[in-house]
Amino acid sequence: MQVSVRDNNVEQALRALKKKLQREGVFREMKLKQHFEKPSVKRAREQAEAIRRSRKLARKKAQREGAL
Repeated sequence: MQVSVRDNNVEQALRALKKKLQREGVFREMKLKQHFEKPSVKRAREQAEAIRRSRKLARKKAQREGAL
């Protein structure tokens, strides 16, 4: 990942880097890896995330179709 510093504005470059890392999910992954997660808990969490994603996609699709 690369962020360019323009006009010696390091603060702006850091904000851009944090935003990119947030979008990629690096902070979330680091938080999850701080402690051991039992395989059963991990499986349940991943299934819940998948359900949440599918519901969100269905909601967006219905909203788009309703708007058209």
